[in-house]
Amino acid sequence: MKRVTTPRVVIAAPSSGSGKSTIASGLMAALAKTDVVQGYKVGPDYIDPGYHSLASGRISRNLDTWMLPEYEVKASFGRGVQGADIAVVEGVMGLYDGYDGETERGSTAELAKMIGAPVLLVINAAKMARSAGAVALGYRDFDPELNLAGVICNNVGSEKHALWVRQAIEGKGIKVLGCMPRSSSLHIPERHLGLHTAVERTAEVEAFLSQAAELVSTHIDLGQVWEIARKAAPVDTPDDRLAPSQAVTRIAVARDAAFCFYYEDNFDLLRAAGAEIVFFSPLHDAGLPEGVSGLYLGGGYPELYAARLVENGEMMASLRQAIAAGLPTYAECGGLMYLTGSITDLEEQVYPMLGILPGRAQMVGRLTMGYREVHAVQDSLLFGAGDTFRGHEFHYSDWLERPEDVPYAYTVQSRLRQEVHWEGYRRGNLLASYIHVHFGTRPELAENFVATCAQFAL
Repeated sequence: MKRVTTPRVVIAAPSSGSGKSTIASGLMAALAKTDVVQGYKVGPDYIDPGYHSLASGRISRNLDTWMLPEYEVKASFGRGVQGADIAVVEGVMGLYDGYDGETERGSTAELAKMIGAPVLLVINAAKMARSAGAVALGYRDFDPELNLAGVICNNVGSEKHALWVRQAIEGKGIKVLGCMPRSSSLHIPERHLGLHTAVERTAEVEAFLSQAAELVSTHIDLGQVWEIARKAAPVDTPDDRLAPSQAVTRIAVARDAAFCFYYEDNFDLLRAAGAEIVFFSPLHDAGLPEGVSGLYLGGGYPELYAARLVENGEMMASLRQAIAAGLPTYAECGGLMYLTGSITDLEEQVYPMLGILPGRAQMVGRLTMGYREVHAVQDSLLFGAGDTFRGHEFHYSDWLERPEDVPYAYTVQSRLRQEVHWEGYRRGNLLASYIHVHFGTRPELAENFVATCAQFAL
């Protein structure tokens, strides 16, 4: 075990929409002007970590206490924080919201206690004054084991408003680290899966982060943030067993604006298992990288870039040929959509895709989202028949016109155990599914993938 003493704070809120993403990213950008900052995101989110990475200059990581065993959560934290002066963790939903209403599983609070981090609560004070004291007091006392060390008030309308909320909160013995003013310009356009990704609009996001950092530096006491962060409890993390090993195979990973939803830890696990990761762009490159023995197609927004994907006929031909030849291929969500016969967008425009999978993908007017408990029904490049694991879904598309005799990969159960349904596709060396998988959920997943690719190379 390795004892980590790096200063750290968790930025949480009573609910989504309180402004914690803006404040967390702005805080990272402000601190990164003088110190090395490591960002993290609680839960299965791909978009916020992109903002963190631009703000801090270091790749942000996900810490998910429901999908991953505790040792893997702590290992990821310990691995990411190496070389950093301070860690800033952005929470998910409300501070105590998680897998269910009875326990703390999967919540920001559980993660904060697991890594010994003090919590700074962002309260949206736009429509309250003295009531902010009741909110802060209730959140502090709801779980006496949680170190709620301070409050940041957001959307404050005036100096008098700031005085009132400060008096109300500090009158209950809780520190107020600052009051952020209302700012209509601090707004990133949203789309059907949430905010625009940082990779899509780098210049716009950098301008947003610069403004957020300036406001945070002006209105939040960074000295108090450091004082609280330095009081974080030491946390014992597993020894880093993921030093890259000698590569035995090369795996091509699609990474561009269309395919950008990945867990950084998955790459670490693959490298430790003997993979050389080679990134390529289905939007811009003419074909697969040379000498690869595996393919990883992550999630993202292929529906928004469908016309450009179609225009790159050389890449599509290269992928069809390689997959038809048996190239071990793992596809998640957007990657699955790319493999189908076509994508129909929200304007009913139809774009032909790779045609590797039967049926087609269509954007629909409802969101499929949530944690999933998954059971593998047959062997694949990741799993053995009978294996169980935890993952999540997050998509606005459906896979339609799938023949009944097409082989499924999994049975899937929602987190409330309300239903069980068939999911995914497995045939030969191809595994595709809407389920997003963090390889840390089962330590052998990366090893299985690499071993399959290495055998194909032979």
